[in-house]
Amino acid sequence: MPCRRARTRCRGFTLSEVLVALLVVALGSAGAAALQTRALRTARAAARLSAGTRLAASLAERMRANPVAMALADADNPYLGFDYDAASGPPSAAASCDAGADCDSVQLAAFDRFETAREVAAVAPGGRIRVCRDASPPDASTGLPGWHCDGRDEAPLAIKLGWRETDAPDAPDAPRVLLLVGAGARAASPAGAP
Repeated sequence: MPCRRARTRCRGFTLSEVLVALLVVALGSAGAAALQTRALRTARAAARLSAGTRLAASLAERMRANPVAMALADADNPYLGFDYDAASGPPSAAASCDAGADCDSVQLAAFDRFETAREVAAVAPGGRIRVCRDASPPDASTGLPGWHCDGRDEAPLAIKLGWRETDAPDAPDAPRVLLLVGAGARAASPAGAP
């Protein structure tokens, strides 16, 4: 504070003013730390969602690249019914269909499922992936799709991918990614048809 007269003593800040200033600085620092923590948590969730979307799209492309298997009736389609939960342990190994391997469409589908399950276990903590026919609406309370599949013939082929949020243990166990791949079911091939 400025002095009023030349001969009077100059006064400094009072202890209460210093304490109030320190409180304001401490609250600001605590708020900035909380904001930084929330930003990191949000960035991790966004990275998991991005990786999950890429993984589901990768499986969809693998399915499209195997048109013989996709043309089979639903009961024979090796992709339908794929349901892997990383909590159940590592995926079952499949014959390798890497470059140069001679695999038929069913073996290729088994290899695709194995590779995808392995990626789910590596990328998504407590991840789960499911391929089925589903046209059911999302849950009204959460806005997320469910793991249940209605299996109707006219329902599109759906890839559902989800994981347990480590930062939010009370979050619902529901798919975080839903990718619709195709239209209704294929009709069963007549006996003797290729």
